[in-house]
Amino acid sequence: MTKLPIGVLVALVPEPEPEIRKVVELGLRSCQVCSWNPDVWTKTTGEKLIAAAKKHGVTITTFWAGYPGPAVWNFREGPGTIGLVPADFRDMRVEVLKKAADFAAQFKLPSITTHVGFLPVNPADPVFIDSVAAIKEVAVHCQQRGIEFWFETGQETPVTLLRTIELVGTGNLGINLDPANLILYGMANPVDALDVFGKYVRGVHAKDGLYPTNGMELGQETPLGDGKVNFPALVPKLKACGFTGALTIEREISGDQQIADIKKAITLLEPLS
Repeated sequence: MTKLPIGVLVALVPEPEPEIRKVVELGLRSCQVCSWNPDVWTKTTGEKLIAAAKKHGVTITTFWAGYPGPAVWNFREGPGTIGLVPADFRDMRVEVLKKAADFAAQFKLPSITTHVGFLPVNPADPVFIDSVAAIKEVAVHCQQRGIEFWFETGQETPVTLLRTIELVGTGNLGINLDPANLILYGMANPVDALDVFGKYVRGVHAKDGLYPTNGMELGQETPLGDGKVNFPALVPKLKACGFTGALTIEREISGDQQIADIKKAITLLEPLS
């Protein structure tokens, strides 16, 4: 069986070459690029990004696109601030994600990825119905530009995400599975989640973490191998679901320790990939 590529998440910045160079310095050839700043999504930045990727032989698997406005990563304020669910920010963020799709398509990146937010479990909830309509508007825009729209897992249960994909129904939808997020938000065991939505997984964030220990705060992210994600079970099950994408390492800290943890993650993932 073909080995899965291992990659790393890097930032999209006005001068992308150093970020892409980090990928090859880690011995990798795959990455996702991430930006929460639409002012950076320009023709000039895109041309520099593609030139750097070509120079270093790096494949960019998705454009992880954030959006303006608040995003509070907890259970208290998160439902009212994250993604396309909060009505106060929805229309603005739909337009920003369309801009992200335009950027990705212009530079032949295959997809955009984002958090859509705390989707309600009840399919009759008006907030759910309106959120699905907003997601569909973005997904259709992506479809018209020949790219996919990927959901970053986290704030929604696996069955809610499956329901959303079925209702949006545009045929260009995928999941960027962040197994740690399913744990950090207390939403699912990621290995079991594949029973629900495994056929839709297109990308993976190789990240680890612990379950929440109080009702208002997320669980704690950890170095890969120190948390509750069972990667020796997850990776083979991904392959059994037909997944052929990259395992993209994400470590949400900075500095020397981030690099050390990424190198440790590479060592742990290599025999599994």
